This record gives sequence, structure tokens and C-alpha cells, in this order.
Amino acid sequence: MTTYKEIFGKQIKQLSTDPANDAEGQIWFNTTSGAFKTVVASGAWSSGSPMITARGGNSGKNMGTQTAGIVAGGQTGALSSVVTDTEEYNGTGWTSGGALGTARGNQGGAGTQTAALMVSGSIGGPPIAGSLSANVEEYNGTSWSEQNNIPVARADHMSFGPQTSALAAGGVIGAGTITNTSAEYDGTNWTVGGNMGTPREYFSGGGTVTAGVVSGGTPPVTANVEEYNGSSWSEVNNLPATRQSHQMSGIQTASMVISGQSPTYTTLTNTCLEYDGTNFSTIANVATARTAAAGAGGTTNATLLSGGNTPSVSSLTEEYNFSANTVTAGAWASGGNLNQQRRIQGNVGGKDAGLTFGGYTSSPNHLNASEEYDGTSWTEGNNLNTGRYGLRGFGIQTAAVAIGGQAATASIAVSSYESYDGSSWTASGNMNVAREEPGGFGILTAGVACKGFNGPSYTNVLTSTEEYNGSSWTAGNATSVGASSVASAGTLTAGVVAGGTLPPGRTTSTEEYDGTNWTTGGAMIIGLSNAAPSKNGTQGEWQIAGGRTPAGISGSTVVYNGSSWVTGANIATARTEFDGGGTAGSHLICGGSTPAPAGVTTTEEFTGETTAANVKTLTSS
Repeated sequence: MTTYKEIFGKQIKQLSTDPANDAEGQIWFNTTSGAFKTVVASGAWSSGSPMITARGGNSGKNMGTQTAGIVAGGQTGALSSVVTDTEEYNGTGWTSGGALGTARGNQGGAGTQTAALMVSGSIGGPPIAGSLSANVEEYNGTSWSEQNNIPVARADHMSFGPQTSALAAGGVIGAGTITNTSAEYDGTNWTVGGNMGTPREYFSGGGTVTAGVVSGGTPPVTANVEEYNGSSWSEVNNLPATRQSHQMSGIQTASMVISGQSPTYTTLTNTCLEYDGTNFSTIANVATARTAAAGAGGTTNATLLSGGNTPSVSSLTEEYNFSANTVTAGAWASGGNLNQQRRIQGNVGGKDAGLTFGGYTSSPNHLNASEEYDGTSWTEGNNLNTGRYGLRGFGIQTAAVAIGGQAATASIAVSSYESYDGSSWTASGNMNVAREEPGGFGILTAGVACKGFNGPSYTNVLTSTEEYNGSSWTAGNATSVGASSVASAGTLTAGVVAGGTLPPGRTTSTEEYDGTNWTTGGAMIIGLSNAAPSKNGTQGEWQIAGGRTPAGISGSTVVYNGSSWVTGANIATARTEFDGGGTAGSHLICGGSTPAPAGVTTTEEFTGETTAANVKTLTSS
């Protein structure tokens, strides 16, 4: 009998625990469970960071990939709510791109994030002749530029292929007129393509101009599937059930059919199918059923799905991976409640060893209480010497500094600071500048205080910086932008501050500190203040949760990669006027206003994305 070693050149391993990662197909014997095990590939959807703007209206069909996605235009509500904004996905989160020249929805999209094509669509209202645009635009990764129009304006159609060799087919070309015509684009001009056998709208497809596939659509809702060879369409095997307003990704011989409405107009489905060029088979369901998704792009191994109607317009993103690893998306989870309601407090440390101190509640107004977190629950610690709110801090649970704020004995900012040794607070003297709601980052013996305000109102914002060496403060170079209620993170020689209140509004500025000078970083997605940063994050990897935007209290998270901001996982409870700690992959937030004026006690913990081998037990059946 041929042995496993003779076939594969190695023996079966004996392990007491399953490995975190291993090659697909590798077999081992688990001595604890007494079973043979292996790693196998499988497909699953996981949550991704939400889009900046919730939208549907097919604003990115067949554009981009899972790690370089793009959506543009679409509808943020009613048919008339078409927009021009573009968003780009980097595999982690969404950031803003260049705006379309023409706002539109129910359009066709093709190409990649750096070479995209937007074709025709509805410019508002029902898709009748007067609301259809023949406009065509190309994207170079930065901006959109207008190109030659498609000969026949249409909406609810399908486009696919690269930017310089694309196809647009079907759709509605006027009131009640649904077409089977197609047009081919060579990067400059449009020519007539072959007619589909079935006129349709609200369908989907994928592939290239010489090897395309379309499926489903209406009216009536159909299961019909056709393939294109560059000149003509031919009918192939149907979908297992009728479907419309769904998405497809991939190529003619390896594509996915995703969610939509099936088998009727009124039934949302989360089911997904894989097409091998001949037959359809069932694969993993999406978590959230949706119709008219904002975008989908990728392959049968790695696909991105975003937005759509669920039935309300959505910003939700999901990623599909077929691999030997199971991906668990980064997410927020509830932690233990604080013992004391509080907001506008200071925080240091992470989710396994956190510290919160001071703040404001209805009675008393200026808290001196501090609490320590062990990863499960909060325990009362010794009090600050001076009760205060609007303070900030830096360091860790056992070696922290609390700076500034507003004390009960003064209605303006104070310059005093205190040090914490893990047991008690020591009043340590004064900073050079009194400041309320400043930025603060670093460690006990090498920290920075910057920005904030020191007058009776937020209008007296500061640009000053000072450095702490464990015993005294020295003035540093000023920031370019003065603001209070900022978010900050990092170290004395690699710090970063972002956002904040800059009357009469909020700033999107990001500034980075090298221990001497401040330089401008990437602008935030939106002006944000009073949020909770992962204060122990690095200059090139940190995130900010919640806060206040021009639209109100936020439940969003934004993530900085050292040059630009993208969206992150939403927190469970939108809140502002609070602080945070930890790192981008291990973030702690607590308290804040929701907008309950006394503050809240709830805590949330963030754990970053993880991957693990997809281990299966071998059986004889």
C-alpha cells in the first residue's frame, strides 16, 4: 500500500492543538481530540467598512475589485436624489474620490478604480426620455472627464469590460420602452453591438466585450441568461429562479450572482450563485439582502458588495472570500459599564487595561472620580486632586498624565496637570498654557499637549504646543491650524492630531508631529470633533470613533493610514464628547453624550480583522 509520506514526501504531523495557519490540504493528527484534520478552502461573506454615503441605484456595477473598489453617483433616496460623489475602497475602508460631472442613477459602470467608465443613466425622476442622459465619463483615479456620448441614452442597463473596450446593453430608453440593443465602446467611439434575445432592465452581467454574460431582469421577472461573443448573443442555461435588481461579478466562465429580488419584484433574497460558464450552483448567502446595490466588483474568489436598498437605502459593505482562511471582520462589541455616568472626560490605555478620569455629569458637574478597566469591568480608583471636565490624557493605565480642562473653581481652562502611578494621582504643577479639550499623546516621560481653547468660549482656539519630559513642560513649535476638541495619538516624535472645533464649524485638518515640526497630513473625510481616538495608535495606523459632525452625533469610525482617511466599522451607540484609548486594532471607548446631557455608562471594545485556518475534521463518510 502506498503511504501518505510516499505520495506527498512528508509524514502526517501529530499536534496537540490545531495550527492557526497551514497549507490547504495539509493533514495532521490532533492528539487532544484523537482526530485527523486538514485545512480546506471555502467561501464566506464578512462585513466590510460602510460607505461614507448610503446609496443605491446601481452606482458602481462591475467597477473595481475587492481591494480597489469604486462607486460613483447613484441615488441616496428617491429617484430624484441622484448625486455626483465618488467613493473608493482600498480593502479596508472607503474614502472620497473625484466628483462626476453629471449626477445620475441607474447607470452603467465598467473598468477599474484607476480607469473606470460611467455610461448614461437617469438624471432624476422616472426613466423617461426627458430624464435620461447619454453622457459618458471616464475616471483616471482622481477625476472624471466627459467623453463621446452613447448613441442612445438609457437607464437600468448593464455595462462591463475595461474602460477602453466596454459594452452597454439593454435598459429603458424612454417611457415604457425597454430595449435589447447594445453598444460597444473602444475608448473613444461607440458602435452598434448585437441585440440580446430578450429586452430587459434591472438585470446584471459581467465579463468582456468578446465574452460577456447577462442574467435575469424584467419585465416580467425572468431567469433568462445570455452570453455575448463580441458580435451576437446566445441563450444558455437559465438561473435556478427568476431574479432582478441583483449584481454579478467575475467573467463569463466564472461569475457570481448576488442578492437582488427573487423570485418576484417584492421579495428580497440574500442567496448567491456561482456560474461556471454552463451551470449555476449555490454558494454562501450575503448577510444583508439588498436590491439595486451601489456596487459589486471582483472575482469568484474575492468580491466586494456595497450599498443598495435593504429596503431603505444602505451604506453596508460585504466582502466575499473563497480561501483556506476564515476571515472575521473587525467589529465593536459591548464591554462592562462604567460605575459613573460621564462625558468630556479623559482616557488612556487599551481595552485590557484602560483608565478613565474626570468628566462631567449632572451631579456633581466636575468629576474627580477615576476608574480602571481590566477588559471585563470597571473598578473605582483613587480620585483626581482637582475635579474637572474637558481634560485629556496620555500614557497607560499605570503611568498616565491628565492635562488641562475646566475646574469647578474656574469657568475657564486651567493649566494644572496630574500624574497617575496606577494607584493614586499626584498634583504635579502647571503647563505653560491653560487649555481645555486639547490634544494629548505620548507616555509619562515624553508627552505632548497641543491645541485646545483657553477662553470662556470655543472661539479662543490655540495653536500652541508643549512637550513634557516627566517633570516639566517646554514650548514647542505651533500647529498650523488652531482647534479644540481634537483627536490625537502617537508618541513625542511621531504624533498626529486631527479634526476638532474651529469656529464657526469643524475642521478636517490632520497634522503630524516629528518631535520638532508639524506637517500637514491627509484631510479627513468630514469635519469631526469631540470623538474618541485609539490614542496608543501610531502615526500611520490609528482610528477615531464617534464624535460630532455637521450632520450631528456620529456612530461612524474613520481610520488613518499615514496619508489618507477611510471609513471603519460603526460603533453600536452613536456618541460624542468622550475619549478613547488603545490601538487601531484594539480600541476602547466609554461614556460620552448620546445626547443624554448627564453622559452614559456604556463601553465598547473594537477588535480588528483576524484570519484563521479553515480547519475540518476528517471522517470516513
